[in-house]
Amino acid sequence: MSKVLAFVGATIGGWFGWWLGGVLVGMTTAFVLSIVGTAGGVYVGRRIARQYLE
Repeated sequence: MSKVLAFVGATIGGWFGWWLGGVLVGMTTAFVLSIVGTAGGVYVGRRIARQYLE
């Protein structure tokens, strides 16, 4: 379940970073923020799985 939540978090975080960068500046910023959002989403997803499911 931890991997599923990490995947969901990465998807949501990456989408949010891409959207935020695309709205504010441009494509390069969207790409960088997408990477940051993906990493943050994986972290949050794994933390949720560890805290509530174990």
